[in-house]
Amino acid sequence: MGTKTVRYNKSGIDKLPDDKSVLYRIKTQTGKDNYVGVVKRGSVQDRLTEHLGEIPGAKVAIEQFDSIADARAKEANVIKRQQPKYNK
Repeated sequence: MGTKTVRYNKSGIDKLPDDKSVLYRIKTQTGKDNYVGVVKRGSVQDRLTEHLGEIPGAKVAIEQFDSIADARAKEANVIKRQQPKYNK
């Protein structure tokens, strides 16, 4: 599926596609995952905008999936493996 990385700010988030479910990663300046989450299609930009000011980061990377179930399966695997600082 498609992937894209943008700056973690309102103008960067507005450039992200919103037509599929995504796994998103809020990354530090050095590229380490600070937070990993999923969101269904149609809500990508809104959800990431909610995180601004709450979760620090320099960039946000998304990976698109055909279904939210596929995105959630990948999310669980990434969180288990990388243990991002802001995921509980």
